[in-house]
Amino acid sequence: MIKPKRLKLGDTIGVVAPASPTTEEKLERVYRKLMQMGFNVVMGRSCFSKRGYLAGDDKTRAEDINKMFKNTEVDGIICLRGGYGSLRILDLLDYELIRTNPKVFVGYSDITALHIAINQISELVTFHGPMAANLIEDTCNFTLESLYNFILNEDFKPSIENLSRELVAINGGIAEGQIIGGNLSLIASTIGTPYEINTKGKILFIEEIGEEPYRIDRMLTQLRLSHKLQDAVGIILGDFNNCVPENPHMSFTLEEVIDFYIRPLNKPTLMNLQAGHCKPTITIPFGVKARLDVDKNEIVILEGPTI
Repeated sequence: MIKPKRLKLGDTIGVVAPASPTTEEKLERVYRKLMQMGFNVVMGRSCFSKRGYLAGDDKTRAEDINKMFKNTEVDGIICLRGGYGSLRILDLLDYELIRTNPKVFVGYSDITALHIAINQISELVTFHGPMAANLIEDTCNFTLESLYNFILNEDFKPSIENLSRELVAINGGIAEGQIIGGNLSLIASTIGTPYEINTKGKILFIEEIGEEPYRIDRMLTQLRLSHKLQDAVGIILGDFNNCVPENPHMSFTLEEVIDFYIRPLNKPTLMNLQAGHCKPTITIPFGVKARLDVDKNEIVILEGPTI
């Protein structure tokens, strides 16, 4: 895997909007926040564009990403927000350009589609972490410290630890491999496309928001039938925000659905990692080797994600 150059305060951050738009007021706050954090800021054209539920048309959003990777004055890239739209531009990205101009790339949720494609085609380490809009809303130092730990620090802290939750063991054991994954809906949406997630020999991370248990069931079924669960060496389940049934008396619980699909795999699995649609949230480097030790409730990054 290709590792991006680590950032330092004073570097230039490019902000792109590969998915949904936001308001002018939030854009101003994002700009001020990144400047206050000590970075120079370049806002992409997509940040100011709107077309229905998208931050501009597909060409605009894809060109923004390509241009930010190409621009030698931009040191790292952070996505503005999620929503929907990243899948639509996967075939418009210049993966060779990205490969030859490696940079820190941060985002989560809908950005999962970009993580998978860039990891697998450009072979670039990316970061599942807070987006620019999150940084103006999440006031907990833990979120920023976790992000900085992996994108700024040469002597990074290798252990990924929750701030205020207990990790839950589903299956014991130890697994080692690259971490890959992200939002369950987006992972499932890649299946059957040229950008289909490859989980073979990897630790699969999954998180989700606002999906009822039967929808989680459907998507896990898709991962099982496509052997994505079976191919993984271990599984990390992050935050499942508001994934509760509308009619509890006519539904399985989220825990029952997860237990049905995950426990029979007999693969090392930890649940309840504080990563995903939660505040505060943990940053996870995708594409670097990690060790998942369920017996010790440990997730350890085994190599530096930046150079």
